[in-house]
Amino acid sequence: MVTNVLASERPMEPVSTKTSWSGRILSGLAVAFLLFDAAIKLMAPKEVLAAHDQLGFPPELARSLGTLLLMCVVTYVIPRTSFLGAVLLTGYLGGAIATHVRVGSPLFSHVLFPVYVAAFIWGGLYLRDARLRELLLPRR
Repeated sequence: MVTNVLASERPMEPVSTKTSWSGRILSGLAVAFLLFDAAIKLMAPKEVLAAHDQLGFPPELARSLGTLLLMCVVTYVIPRTSFLGAVLLTGYLGGAIATHVRVGSPLFSHVLFPVYVAAFIWGGLYLRDARLRELLLPRR
C-alpha cells in the first residue's frame, strides 16, 4: 500500500483544551475592546466627535467607521470567516496606526496600541484554530 503524505492529507493535531481556551480569552479581550470602540463610534457622543476632529477626520464619519468596525468584528467572531475577519481587522488597525503616526501621537499609548490589539486577534486565532497553525507551521 502506497501512502501519499501531502500536507493537506496529514491529520491536523487536535487543539488542547487549555490552548483553545487561551485563544478564546485572547480573542475575547480583543473583541470586547473593538465592540466598545464600535459602540461609542455609533453613539457618537461629543467627545468622540471632538477626537475625530483632532485626528483630522470629519466628525460625521464616526458612525460610518463604527459600522465598518462592527462588520469586521462580526466577521471575525463567526468561526467560518474568522480568518477573513482577522485580515479585515488588521487593515482597519493599520489605518489607526497610520492616523496616529500622521498626527504625532505618543508611540506606546496610541501608535502601538492597535498593534497590541492585532496581536491579540491573531494570537487568539492561532491558538484556537488548528487550520491556521497547520498553514503557518513549517512543512516536515
